[in-house]
Amino acid sequence: MPAFKKTNAMRMLDKAGVAYEYKEYEYDENDLDGHHVAEYLGVPYEEVFKTLVAVTDKGEYLVYCICVDDEIDLKKAARLAGEKRVEMIHVKDLLNVTGYIRGGCSPIGMKKKFRTFIDEMIELVDSVSVSGGQRGLQITMKPADLVSFTEATVGDFAVRD
Repeated sequence: MPAFKKTNAMRMLDKAGVAYEYKEYEYDENDLDGHHVAEYLGVPYEEVFKTLVAVTDKGEYLVYCICVDDEIDLKKAARLAGEKRVEMIHVKDLLNVTGYIRGGCSPIGMKKKFRTFIDEMIELVDSVSVSGGQRGLQITMKPADLVSFTEATVGDFAVRD
């Protein structure tokens, strides 16, 4: 069995001295839904956050982290960022912009540092899990550490059921 190779996200957290745990899991190419991740990890949906990338009408890329149970409200997301409008980038552009592929996009260790926003639900959980930078790998850490490391703005930009 080959040795486990740390991802860029993990190396960056290690270098910064940020505590985290990681878990590998089986993933289905056709089901990259975060609910599957939460069930596999045995944690509530509220503790697993997906990473979304949007672009402003000025061409600035923005990163949004939101609970897997919620959807992004683009008007709220734009307002939080102080922009008139944002829209999700096309999946085909994700690798080029971030260095990550769909289902493996982490808010940590992207090609460039983008302004990052994390939904306020993060303030209600004791731990948070985000992609470790590849499909089948999750990083779990303290919410405050994720906010601090990514220099994120925390706010409300979700549509909740």
